[in-house]
Amino acid sequence: MKKKKVFQYIIFFGAIVILFFIATFAGTDNLKTKSPVLSYVRPFTFTTQDGKPFTQKDMLGKVCVVNFFFTTCKGICPRMNGNIKTIYDQFKDQPDFLIVSHTCDPETDSASVLKKYADKMQVDTHKWVFLTGRKDSLYLQARNSYLLDDPKNNLKDIHDQFLHTQFIALVDKNGKVRGHIYDALKQDELKSLSDEITVLLKAPVEQDAQ
Repeated sequence: MKKKKVFQYIIFFGAIVILFFIATFAGTDNLKTKSPVLSYVRPFTFTTQDGKPFTQKDMLGKVCVVNFFFTTCKGICPRMNGNIKTIYDQFKDQPDFLIVSHTCDPETDSASVLKKYADKMQVDTHKWVFLTGRKDSLYLQARNSYLLDDPKNNLKDIHDQFLHTQFIALVDKNGKVRGHIYDALKQDELKSLSDEITVLLKAPVEQDAQ
């Protein structure tokens, strides 16, 4: 009889502990599975639409949406950036949010050209920055940091290459590429991206990321 009561007490208190855990953490990000780390942002220095230097350090402490496009594109780029603007509109008032767009065509897309493009998009370039630089450096970042193209393409002559993709990456506050590579032309992917941004905005900055 005593053993039966002890067993009942164990079950009772175990149930209390479980209920306490659910009451404390349900509805918070603590119960959510962390998205996988796919890569990390390698060091770089590019130039913004305002002619100012921009490095990987400017991304630290911010949740960043990253893509590659070119201003003269008549195909997927307008649709991609139009869809990304919906993400911009959703999170532009968040202090730790940033969109980082790189040109695929730096020979055409100078800083001044990117400035005109940003003005046409009617976005705040403190929240959505447009970058240009050396073509080989831009493409290395796309492939090795953000996984937006096959790194094996780096072996080809840079003059024969042209990067054209609708895929975008999500970088957390610590410079790590998270979740998966998102297709900016698909609404369900944009919803998934939005949900992941919401989670990552609540996450802290790691000490070693400073």
